[in-house]
Amino acid sequence: MSRDTKQLLLTAIVVIAAFAVVFFLSSFVEAARPKLPPEYADSDLSLEGKRLKGYALGSEGLLADWYWILSLQYIGGKFVDSDKETIDLGDLRSLNPRLLYPYLDNATDLDPKFYAAYSYGAIVLPAIDTQQAIALTEKGIRNNPNKWRLQQYLGYIYWRQKDYEKAAETYEAGSKIEGAPQFMREMAAGMRARGGSRDIARAIYTQLLTESEDEQSKRNAQLRLQQLSAEEEIEAVNGVLASTKSSTGRCPSKLSEIFPQLMKIKLSQDADFRIDRSNSLVDPSGVLYVLSSETCTVALGKDSKIPRTAE
Repeated sequence: MSRDTKQLLLTAIVVIAAFAVVFFLSSFVEAARPKLPPEYADSDLSLEGKRLKGYALGSEGLLADWYWILSLQYIGGKFVDSDKETIDLGDLRSLNPRLLYPYLDNATDLDPKFYAAYSYGAIVLPAIDTQQAIALTEKGIRNNPNKWRLQQYLGYIYWRQKDYEKAAETYEAGSKIEGAPQFMREMAAGMRARGGSRDIARAIYTQLLTESEDEQSKRNAQLRLQQLSAEEEIEAVNGVLASTKSSTGRCPSKLSEIFPQLMKIKLSQDADFRIDRSNSLVDPSGVLYVLSSETCTVALGKDSKIPRTAE
């Protein structure tokens, strides 16, 4: 074994041992720390790895991966520990996930080309802190100017804010990057013409579902697509119910009475209403729609996992 190899091996052992000690001490301190109210529980990181940049003896990539894994475990733990029956994926502030941005900021300081960390933050952070989401994504664009998808994510963030002109400018900037698909140019035009429309939302979430690299982001996109379909179906059903009540003087006692009228309605993307084996109308997740005899309207059932609030 050469002298250089021995020195490199010794350095690696020292770095690993140092992190093991830090991890042990952090765990000990965490276990001994008195329980704090939720709003204070995540006040600071135990260790800011980005301060080691330039002093980590070439281990910055390893440290970046560590913070990346911590960010995934952190959000997952917030969901597991929550006592809420339903969690709106469009607004995660109630979970108090204040450490997600510091984790991702550390990871991307240590590895400025860490695309997965930027994309994950761009999709999840808007539900926590929009300015942090913008800051992280713009940081990714500065460090990865040839990644058109980061422009797509930034456009998505502005779209969530209903800043359609800024979103259009961002999609347009991304469309000029080599390799960018026609989708980016189409979105730039669509944002200016009909930024708040359901078809634009569907196009955005379909693209995110196809391109996201982590399961949580894919799940979020899938739920949002189901939400859009449910909103369209509810509008259509309520329209038929109102028309039926107006013409007959009464509200149907069950939704099957209006199935013939519903079958004549053309939903987006040639979709069909879903009718289960018990001849009941169900939402995109397979849960029964609930008919209110008082208001003569339908709504999502209490067991439905589809988000109830539109963005």
